[in-house]
Amino acid sequence: MTEILQTDRLILRTLTLDDAAFIVELVNSPGWIKYIGYRNINTIEDACNYLNNGPLKSYAVNGFGLWAIVLKNEGMPIGMCGLIKRDGLEDADLGYAVLPAYEGQGYVTEAAKAVLHYIFDILKIKRVLAITNVDNIASIRVLEKIGFQFLRYMTMPGEDKAVRLFSAVEID
Repeated sequence: MTEILQTDRLILRTLTLDDAAFIVELVNSPGWIKYIGYRNINTIEDACNYLNNGPLKSYAVNGFGLWAIVLKNEGMPIGMCGLIKRDGLEDADLGYAVLPAYEGQGYVTEAAKAVLHYIFDILKIKRVLAITNVDNIASIRVLEKIGFQFLRYMTMPGEDKAVRLFSAVEID
């Protein structure tokens, strides 16, 4: 595992296959299922497949991906935050999720803000997108807090529900 960055309370690091049990818990949490969708990841093997074909593949192909959000004091992962390159979006988008016990404590905003700075300052990416469910008010607030602007409603390829599309651009 590789540390990507630190904030006052958090460490963001690459995910590894050792995170499989955490992934099973996160992707089956009520917020994930409601706002991201059920992913049929129910076993350690399912989670390893998800990690290999998602974040780990993205690190190798794109040089970025979703990273574990780890509490500095406890050393345990509580969520994910990072960049995803999706079909149907022109630029990479910021994604994040935390376990229910850690919602509403500013961890997502802290992680997302730090990741956005990393994207602009280290990866030298000039524009980042983000998508949210139309009714995901908490996620919309995080994006607005860290400088994203609402662009439009859109429907992702293979989906039937509209999402909100946001954008953040580096300011020189």
